[in-house]
Amino acid sequence: MRFLTGLVLMMMAGVATAADPWVTYPGPGKKVVLISGDEEYRSEETLTQLGRILSRRHGYHCTVHFAIDPKTGTIDPNVRTNIPGLEALESADLMVIFTRFRNLSDDQMQHIVAYVDSGRPIIGMRTATHGFAIKPGRIYSRFGDGSREWPGGFGKQVLGEKWVSHHGDHGKEGTRGRLAPGAAGHPILRGIADGAIFGTSDVYTVNLPLAGDALVLGEVTETLDPASKAVAGKKNDPMMPIAWTRTYTPPGKSPARVFATTLGASQDFASAGTRRLLVNAVYWAVGDEAKIPAESDVELVGEFTPSPFRTDGFKKGVTPESLKLPDDR
Repeated sequence: MRFLTGLVLMMMAGVATAADPWVTYPGPGKKVVLISGDEEYRSEETLTQLGRILSRRHGYHCTVHFAIDPKTGTIDPNVRTNIPGLEALESADLMVIFTRFRNLSDDQMQHIVAYVDSGRPIIGMRTATHGFAIKPGRIYSRFGDGSREWPGGFGKQVLGEKWVSHHGDHGKEGTRGRLAPGAAGHPILRGIADGAIFGTSDVYTVNLPLAGDALVLGEVTETLDPASKAVAGKKNDPMMPIAWTRTYTPPGKSPARVFATTLGASQDFASAGTRRLLVNAVYWAVGDEAKIPAESDVELVGEFTPSPFRTDGFKKGVTPESLKLPDDR
């Protein structure tokens, strides 16, 4: 009897300590896999909140994946080689990716590559333009930002642009979204007024003409205050695209819908306009654009205190399990 009791306790302890190193926000709708992993812009905070909104406000089934320190099981964006649970992409309807210079193992990387090669839709945010740093000679080196085999890697070939430079003054000048000429009628912009999108992350340089259709242009602002004026001079003439759509066609597959934005820092998500842009983009990417409401519900779900973007500025000791909503525990 004592043996059986001890065995049960051991099994219970095993279950208690074997929490998944990702977080699930369930919903009856299509499956969205959100992949975070950058050292600066707090993608782990942005995608957690986006997953919650998509699940609770719009019914999508979301799993959010993180850079995990294998020694502690905590979220650590400085660990560039480990994002567990990417097998979830095998049954995903959409991949939302916000990584920066990740050097994942072949075992983990193969799931991302298989998804991209499948012809399913993709959303890339901010540093996903330079999301991977796979060294030459590795199996999936073509995805790397500096790839010669696939010039510009995943960013250029799939999203339409790789890392170029900061266009705004990093950390000092913000980004106000201006609807691109002729784009106001696009489903992704439904319910979004000109100037309603704002981000504290600066505008990225984009090579023009853009390899896609610009939806939103980035007006560089004097400060990080949403009420600040536009910077005078060449920085806003012309304005750089900060959100666009395009298609990516893998060999032997039909064209896949792609949405990319150079916004995405967790502080950008304080703007309802920025949140609405991403929520609408999810609807569009999975072919649900006819279901986009006149004004999508983007009310925050749970606690959201976005951290200022800076290298090594992540909240220490956070586990994916701790990010579950009370009703999901």
